[in-house]
Amino acid sequence: MSQRVYLFDTTLRDGEQSPGASLNVSEKIQIARQLAKLKVDIIEAGFPIASPGDFEAVSAIAREVKGVTVAGLARTNFEDIDRAWEAVRFSDQARIHTFISTSDIHLKHQLRLTREQVLEAAVAAVKRAKSYTADVEFSAMDASRSDLEFLCQVLEAAIAAGATVVNIPDTVGYAVPDEWGRFIQTICSKVAGIEKVIVSIHCHNDLGLAVANSLAAVINGARQVEGTINGIGERAGNAALEEVVMTLRTRKDYFDYFTNVNTEEIYRSSRLVSSLTGMKVQANKAVVGKNAFAHESGIHQDGIIKERTTYEIMNPAMVGISKSNLVLGKLSGRHAFRQRLEGLGYNLSADELNSAFIVFKKLADKKKEITDDDLEVIIDEEIRRIPHTYALEYLHISSGTTIVPTATIGLKRNGQLIEEAACGNGPVDAICRAIDKITGLNCTLATWGINAVTAGKDALGDVTLRITIDGRKTYMGRGISTDILDASAKAYVSAVNKLVWENRLVEDIAK
Repeated sequence: MSQRVYLFDTTLRDGEQSPGASLNVSEKIQIARQLAKLKVDIIEAGFPIASPGDFEAVSAIAREVKGVTVAGLARTNFEDIDRAWEAVRFSDQARIHTFISTSDIHLKHQLRLTREQVLEAAVAAVKRAKSYTADVEFSAMDASRSDLEFLCQVLEAAIAAGATVVNIPDTVGYAVPDEWGRFIQTICSKVAGIEKVIVSIHCHNDLGLAVANSLAAVINGARQVEGTINGIGERAGNAALEEVVMTLRTRKDYFDYFTNVNTEEIYRSSRLVSSLTGMKVQANKAVVGKNAFAHESGIHQDGIIKERTTYEIMNPAMVGISKSNLVLGKLSGRHAFRQRLEGLGYNLSADELNSAFIVFKKLADKKKEITDDDLEVIIDEEIRRIPHTYALEYLHISSGTTIVPTATIGLKRNGQLIEEAACGNGPVDAICRAIDKITGLNCTLATWGINAVTAGKDALGDVTLRITIDGRKTYMGRGISTDILDASAKAYVSAVNKLVWENRLVEDIAK
């Protein structure tokens, strides 16, 4: 009989630790709601002690996202655990996830603790967390490089103290599948009481083996897999949950396990995470890459036409990739517009639909055909956004090979038009300088990139950039336009709005 594997999504915690990936509270809630639609079992919403913004995000998700376990991460000190409980206590399924390193290399060089001290801290932390909630997960960080006897001792003590889930992480992506499978199997056979809890694994992808290691662990006793959407995370990232899910489903003849994931929400989840983090999915990424179901070879095309399964082991519809070629234009009406959005999975309120339809009509005057990709961009840009402190009113650019690039910008704040001009070493630099003059901020443009969202000379340009102040936290901005410079200005203003909004939020929390 098939056995269930639980999916623990840490996109909002470990995923956000990817260099350059920074999400505000509103964006985290959007992703959490989508993860609930995807039907993951646990959402690790963040690390509440890390910052006021992280605490607020975890609290908001715990309050607003129901039908899924919401976990908060905590080190083994009581301050962390208390703060985590404050954040997750409003969830109808709250979990505290506490961790400490068990490898000698971490104990000696990072924690500077003895094994006995680690054991005592783990037990005390689990007991403290258990006093708040019945659902407690304990993680032995860097387990794959830990002494097996000591690791089993710690896990056994954590279970005796009340842990309901014990997580065995390959924190630095050191393991290889056969070895890791035996490692998990040994733990499952040696640790007293382990049959009473869920064994979890958390694999990193430093050697490109995170998914393979996760599946090897499942075969050998693990029943919870931790990972992220698109595999984002520290360094080379985590196990990509969509790959784990689709492997178990596609090869159910080999893996006698199942998940409760709604696979038709996989692609939309991938797109949302990519859009909000600014981390593009590589074209050849398994399951969700744009080439995952593309066929250029004549031999492959011939086979697909005759029988899809000749060169596709998964039906793209299974992961939510629309096969519709419906194209809208400037003569399309509100009904067709709404119907197409509903077909893409967007159920908007009347006000949201009106706002999106206005933008659609404006775009249709500039662009002959509006595709599904264009519609998704409109929703991302016009509906999924934080309150705007600044709004771009107009942009004038003077640039050329023999003149100094100059930008004149008009921004609205509280209904008042504020105008400034600035010169730069290029038109984008001039735009950024002019916006800085208006806002009074001295931002550094850390990264800038552009993608063509759709094909053709009238394609939408999708500019993603990141700004920072004094090298601290980065803020991602995204702008969409048929004009690259207009898209750049929108992206910069978007990032500035996030910076201003988060600073205001932190000030409100501190009051």
